[in-house]
Amino acid sequence: MVKIHDVAKLAGVSVATVSRVVNNNERVAENTRVKVEWAIRELNYAPSVLGRNLRTSKSNLLLVLLPSISNPFYTEIINGIEDTAIARGYNILLCETDSNPKREAIYFNLLRNRLAEGIISMDPSVNKNKLNELSESYPIVQCSEYDTESPIPYVTIDSEQAAYDAVTHLIESGHQKIALINSDERFLYARQRRNGYEKAMEAHGLPIKGEWIYHAEQLDFKLGQNAIRKLLQLDDQPTAVFAVSDVYAIGALKEIHRHGKKVPEDIAIIGFDKIIFSDMAFPTLSTIAQPMYEMGCISAEMIMDKINGIAVKSRVLDHQLICRDST
Repeated sequence: MVKIHDVAKLAGVSVATVSRVVNNNERVAENTRVKVEWAIRELNYAPSVLGRNLRTSKSNLLLVLLPSISNPFYTEIINGIEDTAIARGYNILLCETDSNPKREAIYFNLLRNRLAEGIISMDPSVNKNKLNELSESYPIVQCSEYDTESPIPYVTIDSEQAAYDAVTHLIESGHQKIALINSDERFLYARQRRNGYEKAMEAHGLPIKGEWIYHAEQLDFKLGQNAIRKLLQLDDQPTAVFAVSDVYAIGALKEIHRHGKKVPEDIAIIGFDKIIFSDMAFPTLSTIAQPMYEMGCISAEMIMDKINGIAVKSRVLDHQLICRDST
């Protein structure tokens, strides 16, 4: 293995001079830099990234906290984070917490031990007190899910207004009996989307029945199926459904077909997020589109700015109502 001493010997300079060239130090004469770069090419020398990071006290690594990598909602956000980070010389590490405090603690310690530069948190179940405490000393931003009581900056959409728009679309399509498939309301987005659902129903003078509201504990296609199964057993069945996630909505579509009913003729459905599968469902799924790639790009820019001492402000991005065949 070629070492830095070999490069120094071939170039006729000191090891310290080679190190300065590798680290782009400006205090190197141009003719000396040329000799060192020639020696590096001749010997095919690859500098130790770990060693360089230890010397500069920088890892150039961003941690991305998320509850589950399998959730398709996160895919485009991650793409945006990664593209933006790489363009500025950073790398990312996906940290799947699985809502497990022990895993969470491991990732927090990476930051405390300077093995990472900052955290982008997309985990709605993260320990908010510990995250806030960590943010007092280390760069942290939130993406999508955030804490309204926290000083940590975030990028997100107005989930309440988006839900209002989704339900209003169903009402304007002629529906009055509209059900809600919601997530666990300890998460902010679930509370906000229920508020939007209720406000739309109340604004149009429509009843809100407790039996039309289904709560799921986690995001899973099967739970969307379970929700529809319950709703179709009611004597007073809804004619439309607003699901707070496309994952629920696509599961619901499958179960509706299994019962021999047609969408949207017998029951209409609208989801939330515009994941890639929403356009592959049958019929294609109406949904609320979040600018997921843009959210990823902005959250990456925010965390890198914070790392470099630049103040950042929270951002609320626009959503879009996507009307397809399911409504």
